[in-house]
Amino acid sequence: MAKRGGFPGGAMPGNMNNLMKQAQRMQKQMEEKSKELEEKEWEATAGGGAVTVKVSGKKEVVSVKLSPEVVDPDDIEMLEDLIVAATNEALRKMEEENAAVMQQLTGGLGGLF
Repeated sequence: MAKRGGFPGGAMPGNMNNLMKQAQRMQKQMEEKSKELEEKEWEATAGGGAVTVKVSGKKEVVSVKLSPEVVDPDDIEMLEDLIVAATNEALRKMEEENAAVMQQLTGGLGGLF
């Protein structure tokens, strides 16, 4: 006579508990890594080092350094372009590292967590 309800051999609830524990561990690790990454800073330059921009893991510009020779009152547009380029590169570096760290933690699970 077959058992009614439940899981054969009672194996599934134990596996589900293990899966939930693993998911909770992974979530905690992701939260810790996210916090670490928020405190980290990335730096990028443009114009051969004439402009240096530093950004935080919170996607905030921390600092902008300009070489005196890049400050030309007759060519403000070039300076603006260099600042934008350095900022975008620093943000790209930050996003790249964040994605790599999360990929490593999740083992390629994608958007599940």
